[in-house]
Amino acid sequence: MRIDINCDMGEGFGAYRMGEDDAVIRHITSASIACGFHAGDPAVMARTVTLARDHGVAIGAHPGYPDLIGFGRRHLEMEPGQIKHDILYQLGALSAFTRAAGAPMRHMKPHGALYNRASRDERVAAEVIDAVLSFDAGLILFALAGSILVEMASFHGLRVAREVFPDRAYLVSGQLAPRGMAGAVIHDIDEVLARTLKLLSTGRMECIDGGEISLEADTLCVHGDTPGASRVAGSLREVLEARGHEVRAVHG
Repeated sequence: MRIDINCDMGEGFGAYRMGEDDAVIRHITSASIACGFHAGDPAVMARTVTLARDHGVAIGAHPGYPDLIGFGRRHLEMEPGQIKHDILYQLGALSAFTRAAGAPMRHMKPHGALYNRASRDERVAAEVIDAVLSFDAGLILFALAGSILVEMASFHGLRVAREVFPDRAYLVSGQLAPRGMAGAVIHDIDEVLARTLKLLSTGRMECIDGGEISLEADTLCVHGDTPGASRVAGSLREVLEARGHEVRAVHG
């Protein structure tokens, strides 16, 4: 089976560094780079684009709510059209750096609260889709596997990468467990690997509130801001390749 490993990156800001980008980049095939609203700044974006380019990692934009203080993890009520415009603004910002680096932008993945809201709210999903179509209909949209965003984007002709989070707990609704819930983030590498292998062999994922759900995965996310992210990414890639899976960017 062919599978992509992606990581959210470039999430520092000014003097503040976050994540293990230099170490993680060696193990992943796609990088979703913050565009300045929830994290990142021009210098960080430029550096992260160059880092991904030099390691042959596919580059994508990671736009979020305008929420630096809350790291884009707080839902913001927006006027109709504002989400689309905010996403377009962020896509334009990152594309300046990809063009300067001679490295194409391959995908777009919403961040945090925007990602979660778009996975269950048709209005927000429609604005995300409209933004991608308006900017570049050739971009691949990374979206929560099994969500309405996947369904709606596919209907509108976008190429979608169904994303699964091996280090996050799921609810039986198919949504990610809220980060405030005990056990929502899984830190045990052996458990992360076991969940991933089960998913790829059976298409099933255990849920924190009981039962299992069916999921199909095109890309697996490793959270760059999680302590030990590089170890998780490295172990994940090593195990997948040892089991015969082809770890490769979605666009390839």
